[in-house]
Amino acid sequence: MPTYDYECQTCGHQFEARQSMKDPHLTECPQESCAGPVKRKIGVGAGFIFKGNGFYITDYRSDSYKAAAKKDSESASASSASSGGGSTTAASSSSPAAPASAPAKSGAAA
Repeated sequence: MPTYDYECQTCGHQFEARQSMKDPHLTECPQESCAGPVKRKIGVGAGFIFKGNGFYITDYRSDSYKAAAKKDSESASASSASSGGGSTTAASSSSPAAPASAPAKSGAAA
């Protein structure tokens, strides 16, 4: 249930009320000596707060979904490993060739 902030228009008393969204707004101040009208303030409070490393849509999936996802990821990693063997030779052939060694210079100076 959300928490709403209220403020009395007569005495200035501020308070919070925890009520359902379907409940009508409060109209009277809860102070014993004041029965003035209250106004609900616009709040910035969040309905829930995420804590920790993160939240993912797959965190609360069913067990059958998790099993199928694990099977798919295992088959994808197996297929990439088998196709990855040919990529190393392609990478070495695409690298620039080593420069040819220069002929040795003679010790004679002109």
